[in-house]
Formats: sequence, structure tokens, C-alpha cells
Amino acid sequence: MAKKKEKKNALDRPQLGDGVEILSAGEVLENTITDTLEINYMPYAMSVIVSRALPEIDGFKPAHRKLLYTMYGMGLLKGNKTKSANIVGSTMHLNPHGDAAIYETMVRMSRGNESLLVPLVDSKGNFGKAYSRDMAYAAARYTEAKLDPVCEELFRDIDKDTVDFAPNYDGTTTEPTLLPVTFPTILANNTLGIAVGMASNICSFNLAELCNATIAMMKDENCDLSTIMPAPDFVGGGTLLYDAAEMQNVYENGRGSIRVRANWAYDKVNNCIDIRQIPSTTTVEAIMDKITELVKLGKIREISDMRDETDLNGLKLTIDLKRGQDPDKLMARLYKATPLEDSFACNFNLLIAGQPKVLGVRTILKEWIAFRADCVRRRTYYDLQGKQKRMHLLKGLEAILLDIDKAIHIVRETAEEAEVVPNLMIGFGIDEVQADYVAEIRLRHLNREYILKRTAEIEELEKAIEDLKDILERPVRIRKIMMAELTEVAKKYGKPRRCAILYDLPQDDGLEEAEQVPDYPVTLFYTRDGYFKKITPQSLRMSGEQKLKDGDEIVYTQDTTNAVELLFFTNKCQVYKTRAADFADTKASVLGDYVATRLGMEEGEVPIFMALTTDYKGHMLFFFQNGKCAKVLLESYQTKQNRKKLLKAYSDKEPLACILQMEEEAELAIYTTGNRLLLAGSALIPAKATRDTAGVNVVNLKKNQQLAKVKPAASLELADAHRYRVRTLPAAGALIRPEDTVEQLTL
Repeated sequence: MAKKKEKKNALDRPQLGDGVEILSAGEVLENTITDTLEINYMPYAMSVIVSRALPEIDGFKPAHRKLLYTMYGMGLLKGNKTKSANIVGSTMHLNPHGDAAIYETMVRMSRGNESLLVPLVDSKGNFGKAYSRDMAYAAARYTEAKLDPVCEELFRDIDKDTVDFAPNYDGTTTEPTLLPVTFPTILANNTLGIAVGMASNICSFNLAELCNATIAMMKDENCDLSTIMPAPDFVGGGTLLYDAAEMQNVYENGRGSIRVRANWAYDKVNNCIDIRQIPSTTTVEAIMDKITELVKLGKIREISDMRDETDLNGLKLTIDLKRGQDPDKLMARLYKATPLEDSFACNFNLLIAGQPKVLGVRTILKEWIAFRADCVRRRTYYDLQGKQKRMHLLKGLEAILLDIDKAIHIVRETAEEAEVVPNLMIGFGIDEVQADYVAEIRLRHLNREYILKRTAEIEELEKAIEDLKDILERPVRIRKIMMAELTEVAKKYGKPRRCAILYDLPQDDGLEEAEQVPDYPVTLFYTRDGYFKKITPQSLRMSGEQKLKDGDEIVYTQDTTNAVELLFFTNKCQVYKTRAADFADTKASVLGDYVATRLGMEEGEVPIFMALTTDYKGHMLFFFQNGKCAKVLLESYQTKQNRKKLLKAYSDKEPLACILQMEEEAELAIYTTGNRLLLAGSALIPAKATRDTAGVNVVNLKKNQQLAKVKPAASLELADAHRYRVRTLPAAGALIRPEDTVEQLTL
């Protein structure tokens, strides 16, 4: 019975099709989240960091290195250009991430795209532009490319064991783990990489300055780099705003922010500003979008038109000015409000021996010098081995010079081919390698002239071998070789700086906001339905009847100036702050601006009162239907941050009856629905600093009565004003006599 039961339990377990038992099937295994992350996520994160996103000491990420080495193997350093599609296809032997990613990598390295200060790919065709978001590059089947001549410095002596090689992803070929670059490419071109949990953003430096700074570092590790290489250089040009503290942080720690602004020129004939260089961190479209936004918001009024005139001669952004505008003041404002002045956030994070490290410029140069010295040492050792091998062969050839006939006799008299080399070794006292070399010499070369020419190299080889050994034994000589190579690179490929340096930073390029607003007389009109008009006196004199929406009427008219600030109180207890200058001058024949839409109010929100101020002096009076009044200081709505919208502009506990703005204390006429009127000075109402205060009682209301409206008493003509005047609040007021009734009171 026990055996049968055991057999039944075994059959109940899940089985594979071939009868193999599945172990632990259906069981829930407990595991900590930290272990799961370590097992599943950490390998991916480390792969991105080490093998994809961060550059190494040679200045390249794996994708760039694979592409350049493929082009080098295709003979595109000296040969003619080939279709980009051919390059992309060949690169997939080393980089399996897809043709689109490979081609995009090549585009950014091309001369035509203008992304790099030292371009590495000589391109033909449309490769787009780094400074334009919309100028897309053509497909790979249309464009052509080859390596730029400067790439000769990237692959120099790569076949002399200067760097290590590793198998590619499928083991069919090998690729270099680093390139034996003869100059610090890590700092010659800008590099952006986003890994997992870390990123890298390295700016570019002028090639000639960089080479000279590296030479100075070899002579003195503590030299002042800023005197030789004062600041980065960007491919887009522009003007770099020099900050000594930030630059010191970049040079020593690899972090800091570098501000660059566009270069411009004023065309007096056409009254326009021409921008030819912009920061490399932005695009023409981003600048135009921001300027357009500022113009629509009314913050910039000096511009009449703007267009992108970029052509084959390069970037050109033209801004047309209105008559009489100051271009210097406009550009100062645009620098502050648009990407015409942008910052490059430095984060010099790179891989050193497989470990990500954030290093300053000085430390990076030290690491590169050590890397390049190792490349030169390995190259020298490779040359030494080659010359020693050649020397060894020539020594064997020299031995048979004594008796060529004997060598011929040995070869001729040897019965078996396999015995030729051993017999030559015995006959002349040479080793197998030398004997094999002699045996392979053609019959036509077995003459004294040929042999004397070959053996004449022995003396030169001896000197060369001694020189190579001396290089390996003396690090000073290795550094001299590196300095000579850097000097040659600077002389051959160095170019003047593209980015100018501005040392004297302006303290405040722009003007104060109030000074930027053109101030001139205007008349403001505000209607019951929320339409706003701003009309100049000259236009108003020439205008006819005001155009209004059907059923609408003007409820507020005020002569003021263009610099006045406007406060629109809404039915949702909020206030929107703007300026008269933010609205365009208009005419009486138009409806005007609908305030709710113009200020971006919420759905169902409408303005119910407009207040004007230039200095935020005076009070706002909020009268509620329950007979209370909240007297709020107008300065309570003034903010240092120039906020455009304030919440809790007034109390929402009771329905609102009326809003008044009082610049000075005055007598008020307060009406109730019980046909009562009271005259009271606004000074009797205490002021509050809190905007949403519930207020104080000003009217004693009888049952089912409410406060109806309030208006300045100076506008009334009463037969007996003393009848309604009160000295203290709250008060009930007096019934309105027939002769004092001016209008029917309604809610």
C-alpha cells in the first residue's frame, strides 16, 4: 500500500512532456527586493555605464570607436568617399544596435553637421545642422563620407600593438578597446552621455591651446593651465562670459557652469539685428519660439518681424526692429529671457580603467599623458622587436657572404629538401631561423652585390636598436616624443578660437522692468462683459462711436498712462495682475481684448472688477451682502516675484455685493435692499493686511434685507445729506426720501 501511495503522489506532480519532473513548480519563493535589483538590474546598469554611455580616456564611446575603426578598415582614411549606407552596413559587424543608431552617430561626427569642434568625418551631402532642430539629415543612401585627415592622428601606429584588441560581439573579428590618439581627443570635442544613475557632459577646448597645455603639463604638472588654455571653445562660436571661480572649479574638479551668449550685429540700413552665432546648447527654432512667446505676451514690443535666413553661408537669424528702438537694450533683455544666452553644465565624468570618475581638466590631462606614454612605449617595443628580428636574419645572411659557393654547393648536394636547412645550419654555424631565411633567397639574389647591400643595413640597425632601447629605459625621451607629436598636431590642425572670451562681465545688462515699458498717455475702457480697450488720445480724437458686443456697455473709463498696472478681480476670489503695456493699442472700432481669454483664466472664471495702480498705494474695499466690508491694503497684492496670479484675493464666505478702489479716504454712500441709505467715511472702516479677511460690520440689516450697492458720496445730490450721515459703524441708515431717489435698487 505504501508503494502505491508513493507512486500516486509522484504522478500528481507536474510533468514535462517527456516525463521529466518539474522541481519546485507552483511554489512561491521569497526574495528581498535588494537581491532582485542586484541580480536583475545591476548588470544592465553597469553595462550602460561601462559599455555604452560614458567616454573613455581616448575620448570615444564604444559606438564612435566601432564606427571610426570600421571606416579605417575600409580604407576611407586615404581613399575616396563611399556611400554612408556602405559604412553603416559594415559597422554592424562590430555594432549590432541597428543602422539608424549607427548613421545618427556618424552624422554627429561629420563636418557638415557642425556638432564637433574637431570633426572626424569628411561628409558630402545633407547631414543636417546641429544648430537647427528642423534641418534633418538625408537618408544614408544619399550621402557620402570618408574619414577626415585628422583621423590619421587617431589610428597612427595602431598596427604596432599600441593598444589592446578584443573579439567583437560574435567572435568573428577583433576591434581595438581604445584608439592610440596622439592628442587629447577627450577634451578636443564635446561629449554628452546619459547612463543609469550618472551622466557625462564634457565641453570642447581649442585644439592648439589644448596641445600646448598638455605639453606644459608634461614639463610641469603644477603649471597654470588658464594662462595657456583660458577657457573652453565651442563649435557654435559666440561669446563666453568668463567667471574665474567657475572656470577654476571646472579645471580642478570637472564641474561648473559656463555661460555663452550669441554674437550679433546691427544693420543700420535695414534697421535689423543679424545673429550669426548662437550657443551650441540651443537651436535657432528654440530661440525663435521663445521670442515669439514673449512678443505674444506683450513683454517684447520692439520687434516688428523675425525670420530665419540661414543659407549655404551659414546661420543667420534676422530680427527687424520698430522705428526708434535701441538694439543694445533689446539684446540685453533677450539675453536674459531667451536661449540667446545659455549655460553649459560641465560634468567631466569618464571611464578610467573601467571605473567612472569625475575629473578636472588637470587630472584628465595627467591620465591621458600616462595612457599615451604607454602607447608610445608599446610602439617602441614593437619596433625594437622588429629590428632585432631583422638584425638576426641579416647576421645569418652575412655569414654566407664568406663563401657563397659553399652555400650553393650545400643546397645542390643535399638529397632531401627537409635536410637543406639543417645542412646550412651545420655548414655556417647559424640557427634555424637564419638558415630558413637563407634557403628562401631566390637564385638571382645569390650574388655578392645583393648580399652586400643587405648586410650594409646591419650597422644602421645596430644604431636604431640602441636608440630604441634607450627610449624604453628613459621616460624623458618618451615624453619628448609625445611633445613633438603634439606640436605637429597643433601646427597641422590647429585653428583660431571660435568662441570669444568676455572677461569684464556686465553687472546688469538689462533695465528695470518699469523702465522698459514705454510710457505715454492712454485711455482705458472696460465693459460689463469683460472686454478691454487701450486707446491713445490721438486715435480717440479721430474715432467715432465705440464698438461693443450686443447688450454690452462700458462700465469703466480712465485716462492714465501705458505703464499703469492692472488688477482684474474674478468671480472665483482670484486676482490676475498685468500691465496696460501688455495690451496692444487699439481703436474704438474694434471690440477689444477679452480679458478672461487673454489672461488665461480658468473655465467659468470671469473678471468682475478692474483696479489701476502705479505704486500700490490706497485700499481695496469689498462689500458683502451680509452688511460687512473688508478693507484691504492695496500693497497686499504687490509681490517681489512679479507673480501674475494670486489666490484668495478676497473672502469667499459671503456673496459679494460691490468692489471699490480707494486711493484716499472718502465718504461712501451705502444702499440696502430695504430702501435705506447711509453716508459713512471710509476711514471708519479698519484696514486689514490679510487679503481674504471676512471684514467688519458696516450696516445693521433687518430680516431678509441685504447690502445692495456702494458708491462715492461725492457723486450724489441729496436734499438733506445730514439725514443719512453716520459717525459710527455699524449703522442702520435712514429711509430714502422720494426727492433723494436716484434710481431703483435691484440686486
